[in-house]
Amino acid sequence: MPVDPWGQQGYGVRFDWGPTGAARADSRLGVLVVVDVLSFSTSVSVVVDRGGAVYPAAWRDARAQALAREEDAVLAVGRREVTGEHPWSLSPAALRAAPVPARLVLPSPNGSAVAAAAAGVVVAACLRNACAVADWLHPAYGTTRAPVTVVAAGERWPDGSLRPALEDLLGAGAVLAAVQERGDASLSPEAEAAAAAFRATASVPDTVHRCASGLELAAGGFAGDVEVAVEVDVSPVVPLLRNRAFRAAG
Repeated sequence: MPVDPWGQQGYGVRFDWGPTGAARADSRLGVLVVVDVLSFSTSVSVVVDRGGAVYPAAWRDARAQALAREEDAVLAVGRREVTGEHPWSLSPAALRAAPVPARLVLPSPNGSAVAAAAAGVVVAACLRNACAVADWLHPAYGTTRAPVTVVAAGERWPDGSLRPALEDLLGAGAVLAAVQERGDASLSPEAEAAAAAFRATASVPDTVHRCASGLELAAGGFAGDVEVAVEVDVSPVVPLLRNRAFRAAG
């Protein structure tokens, strides 16, 4: 079989962007780590920390509604659509304040779409649990036979194309730097660069606050979501996708 240069196949630890990068990843024998700091994977972390299960859905449409019915789950609404009776949305700050649902369907065109495009084992990572994820990966994963592919979800431009997002680069870099510190795993040049970007950032929380996505959320009245997202390594919980939902890994 010819080597796919885009697959970073000669390395045990890899880095890519978006659903297309996830679909290209040879993760059937390894693990794919989805990173969507603002806000899917941070929201997943908050809910799973509290004992809930999160069902990813790429879009909040009839398919998400059907999934919620099938799983007897709550369907998250848009940030501006929350009410006292239905306080669940993609907002990690709102999810922290709301009663924790046993099962939550959480639509997201970025992080959920990456999870849907993956094959094999999938975990959700963010700044809150980067070191916990690295601990969980080591030493079972990180070789060419059991590769780790960290995928930064990114955002979308109005035309639907991928907008690489600095906060996701830093979240992915946090995981990759922690993986590198725990053993002799071989990082691809792409993974090395993401880890180096994280290490070179003097203040990750300040940078996420000042980057485009952080400013957009703050301007829209959701600065609290950024505050939750920049809680670095506060969670020991690894959300693992099984039976269609992210739940705490054993």
